[in-house]
Amino acid sequence: MSNELVSSRRGILGRLYHGETSFDFVGKRKIGFSISIVLILLTLGSLFTRGLNLGIDFEGGVAWQVPSSATMDVDAARSVLEDNGVATENAKVQTLTSGTTTSIRIQVGDQTSEVRAKVQADLATKANIDVNQVSVSSVSSSWGRAITEKAIRALIAFMVLVGIYIAWRFEWRMAIAAILAMLHDVLISVGIYSIIGFEVTPATVVAFLTILGFSLYDTIVVFDKVKDNIEKFGPSRTSMADITNVSMNQVLMRSLNTSLAAVLPVLSLLVLGSGVFGAIALREFAIALLVGLITGSYSSIYIASPLLAIFKQRETRYKNLIGDHATGAELAHMVISGGATGAKSVRRQADDAESALSSPQTSLSSTALLTHPPRPRKKRRRSS
Repeated sequence: MSNELVSSRRGILGRLYHGETSFDFVGKRKIGFSISIVLILLTLGSLFTRGLNLGIDFEGGVAWQVPSSATMDVDAARSVLEDNGVATENAKVQTLTSGTTTSIRIQVGDQTSEVRAKVQADLATKANIDVNQVSVSSVSSSWGRAITEKAIRALIAFMVLVGIYIAWRFEWRMAIAAILAMLHDVLISVGIYSIIGFEVTPATVVAFLTILGFSLYDTIVVFDKVKDNIEKFGPSRTSMADITNVSMNQVLMRSLNTSLAAVLPVLSLLVLGSGVFGAIALREFAIALLVGLITGSYSSIYIASPLLAIFKQRETRYKNLIGDHATGAELAHMVISGGATGAKSVRRQADDAESALSSPQTSLSSTALLTHPPRPRKKRRRSS
């Protein structure tokens, strides 16, 4: 029983598991590009009109830390802030544990010295402790700015090194496609934070840098398969769109498994770390990672690979095949067989043969080969 017959009897999940799907990613690239363009426009509009919701680590503020007790918990700390007229919408109140000691840390925007002293006294009264046991510290915005500047430098250095490596390991077109996909992921992730209004903290910045590695890994998996298929389909007249589609369908299940394996731990951080244990830092890190993982998985399929197909099809050997690519059953045949043996490939070879025979040079050479020289005449013997 042939592989194609076995594949036709499988459902969509079975074909997906065995890498035998026939999705036309390159043919539907305009849909992916349109979605990305809309998201980028929304991102730019939100950044220019609303900006980012920066935490106090970037804007500066004040922090109190008070030992936890039966009368002092997160809710009690928030009530003290409200009683003193301090806005609690952006206040960061979290429980810190060090060994056997538990304390409550409250961070808000910058306040006057009178409000600082009043909140300190009220927290001590609420916790039934001496006022000197409640620490007050100022949070400078310079630290957040320093983190941002270092993150931007790290981002630029990462992009340059990645571009050099991919250009050396694969080719420069793949390097450009990968860098554009990573910039796409960072920009949309930042835009989602701006549109929804998530607070940006140093943990968020670290998470944004972390998702670059995942986005690059997923893209490299696809590019490595494209490189193998370029060598495999090299002798045949196969368009770059066909090679890209075949490669994407063959590694689609691997990409989905990688994304799922990365998302599940992040969801556990978000649910258990933030929801159960109340760790705000884990929530900030997990949300940024989750947003980045989703955009990275999307870009490796609908941005990086179609961009590579567009760049590569401008080469001389692919230029005449632009707009000519397999779909449906023919694409499925190419994915399963791993070769350009479909009807379209046969038709291309026949067209090449016909054009070669119809050319004047070929006709002359064919005539020369088929025309035999005249046979020499036998000499008659003279009778003596």
